[in-house]
Amino acid sequence: MAKKESVEKATGKVRKRKNGKRTMLSFDYAMKKLLRRKGNFAILEGFLSELLERDVRVKSILESESNRDDRNDKQTRVDVVAEEADGNLILVEVQYHFQIDYLLRILYGVSRTLVEYVRRGEPYGNIRKIYSVSILYFPEYHDEDEYVYHGKTIFSGKIWGKIMRLNEQEKKRFKVETAGDLYPEFYLLDVTNFDDEARSKLDEWVYYFKNSEIMDDFSAKGMKEARKHLDFEKLSPEEKRQYEKTIDEKLGWDSSINTAKEDGFEKGKEEGIEIGKEEGIEIGRHKERETLVLNLSGKGFSAEQIVELTNLSMETVADILQLELVSQ
Repeated sequence: MAKKESVEKATGKVRKRKNGKRTMLSFDYAMKKLLRRKGNFAILEGFLSELLERDVRVKSILESESNRDDRNDKQTRVDVVAEEADGNLILVEVQYHFQIDYLLRILYGVSRTLVEYVRRGEPYGNIRKIYSVSILYFPEYHDEDEYVYHGKTIFSGKIWGKIMRLNEQEKKRFKVETAGDLYPEFYLLDVTNFDDEARSKLDEWVYYFKNSEIMDDFSAKGMKEARKHLDFEKLSPEEKRQYEKTIDEKLGWDSSINTAKEDGFEKGKEEGIEIGKEEGIEIGRHKERETLVLNLSGKGFSAEQIVELTNLSMETVADILQLELVSQ
């Protein structure tokens, strides 16, 4: 598959409807614009039920620091914090661009969410169970034949290997069996590795995430509601224009970042070629960072936003922007 086509499929760039398929809105767009409406909770509930292998009922979508609807906030991902009827929190995010520390960022996001929803002075027993669900678009990054990962804390005995269970009082209070069940769980869906063969109900959702299409015979929980509310053809003319504009902006954003990185690295290699390969590569990295920061600054992004988008340190960004100011 060509790189442009892959990006368009991942972002939901609208294409002609094919026989047996329906062209749908991309899931990240749906989360940002549609799934926060109570009438559409069944879509999110369906996906989460198939993933967690239990019946999920969403009570509300919480307004968190991590999922505010800001045009310039978190351009690489979209967050939704869903509250279950029993109080559990489910953090769902989409991320298109690889970051070397994204696993640690996911951990930070869960930790921040945990603290955000516990009032100061409350007992520890009020801490909520959190599920982190990440839908990732990193081509050929993880094992090529694996696309769903699950991580959780396990307390196992060092001597006999027995799993640490809770006593009866703890089980009754927290409604779980083992100590690890109290801790956050993580799900990573590396959808670019999916081979488009829907062998399970969860696979039907992964197929949709990857292709922004739903096959007519898909029957996973929530698919009926998704067909009804996320079908591009059912949008009004104005809604279609807005959707296309949003997707075009994202494709343009992706192109700007990739171009800046490639141009910066190539310039660095050219400038550093005379002083040795290793030094040339390091200069290339510096030029890549400098070009990217200046590009983003020129588009109106603040230093703080550039730090979050690029994972560069504030010192690095400040130095580059200071060079830009001096040269003006």
